Amino acid sequence: MSAHKTITLNGDSHQTNAPNIAALAQELALDPAKIAVERNGEIAPRSTLDQVEISDGDVLEIVHFVGGGAQSSDDSWSVAGKTFTSRLIVGTGKYKDFEQNAAALEASGAEIVTVAVRRVNVTDPKAPMLTDFIDPKKTTYLPNTAGCFTADEAIRTLRLAREAGGWDLVKLEVLGEARTLYPDMRETLKATEVLAKEGFHPMVYCVDDPIAAKQLEEAGAVAIMPLGAPIGSGLGIQNQVTIRLIVEGANVPVLVDAGVGTASDAAVGMELGCDGILMNTAIAEAKDPIRMARAMKLAVEAGREAYLAGRMGRRMYADPSSPLAGLI
Repeated sequence: MSAHKTITLNGDSHQTNAPNIAALAQELALDPAKIAVERNGEIAPRSTLDQVEISDGDVLEIVHFVGGGAQSSDDSWSVAGKTFTSRLIVGTGKYKDFEQNAAALEASGAEIVTVAVRRVNVTDPKAPMLTDFIDPKKTTYLPNTAGCFTADEAIRTLRLAREAGGWDLVKLEVLGEARTLYPDMRETLKATEVLAKEGFHPMVYCVDDPIAAKQLEEAGAVAIMPLGAPIGSGLGIQNQVTIRLIVEGANVPVLVDAGVGTASDAAVGMELGCDGILMNTAIAEAKDPIRMARAMKLAVEAGREAYLAGRMGRRMYADPSSPLAGLI
């Protein structure tokens, strides 16, 4: 059995019986292929870790790669087993062209884009396609059922989407009427149940109703997506109380979907505790879509930070920042 040794490991005293660095890595439950080791000021090549002996008094530094960036901790979120770092989802409609759409996507930092399922233009099969500008291997496509007014239409659309691209993470919306574009919750719930049974993972657009949200979750929705205001209205989040109730009662991610008009709206949604924000028109119809996409990225990040920080309590009256005692 190897002799008991006292070493300095990453700045702290450590007791070990490991004869070499590879054995120490095993003792620490570290994968030797994923670490770099410095022994007494010299790098120990990874291929020789089982040959580099450990002596009493050695000073070791063991490092591995972690995600870099401004945030001090991992604040990713997951839906249907997929993990994302950006909490902003953007659409792919209303842009001047695919090139502008791709540039806005890059500026937004979004990792998911919603895509509508439409008939192929058989009269011009060589016409540009979205996939020519936004690579579905690098960006997660979220097929949606925009324009569907019945459960059967939505189900059919998503079956075709899965056949076309293999997607099972989808966005479901079943609209009640063309004027308000409000969801028909009876049809939405029916479609959610069918899709979940067929192996889909539906992220579901819905009214801002905590009871309906819970029913969708029980039916198999992997994310609840209440509207902040009517689709494309840019009115901002009109229903903070009910969205907050949905967030508090949900066991799946909650994302505001529809109604965002500017960066402050996105920040409000995140401050309510939502897991993310989905938008399209707010970026696509801005006078400078690329700059607005960047603003939305920052707003979502700021709102998330503010939520995690915990805002001060509201007061009915003023409370001075500086004490009045000892005032000259």
